Amino acid sequence: MNIQINTDHNIKSNKTLIAKFSNIIKSALSRISDHITSVQVHLSDEDGTKKSNNDKRCMIEARLEGRQPIVVTDSAATLNQALDGALDKLLNMVESIHGRRRDQRNRNTEQSEPELKFPDEE
Repeated sequence: MNIQINTDHNIKSNKTLIAKFSNIIKSALSRISDHITSVQVHLSDEDGTKKSNNDKRCMIEARLEGRQPIVVTDSAATLNQALDGALDKLLNMVESIHGRRRDQRNRNTEQSEPELKFPDEE
C-alpha cells in the first residue's frame, strides 16, 4: 500500500509530520491493506492564519483493487482529529462495500444452487 501525504500552503510539512501520519494510516488500515493499492491524503487549513473551530480538513482518496477510488473528507479542530475522522469514514465505507460484495456473492450462489427437498416435503 503506497501512502502519499500532501499539505496546503498553510500547513508546514516536515518529515516528522509525514512519518507520524503515515504510521497512523498504516495502523488504521492494517486489516484491509491487502485490498488497498494506494492512499492519498490531502491536509489543509481552510482558514489559514485565522483561528476557528473545525478549520482543519483531511481528504483521503483510497484506491481499492478493481474498484473506482473512494474519497472521504472530514473537518475538525486539529489535523489529528480530522485524520481520525476521515479514517473512520473510510473504514466504514470499505466495510460497507465488502459487505455488499459478500451479500451479492451469497445471493448468486443461492440462486444457482438447486433447492434441496427433504423426503417428507414431497
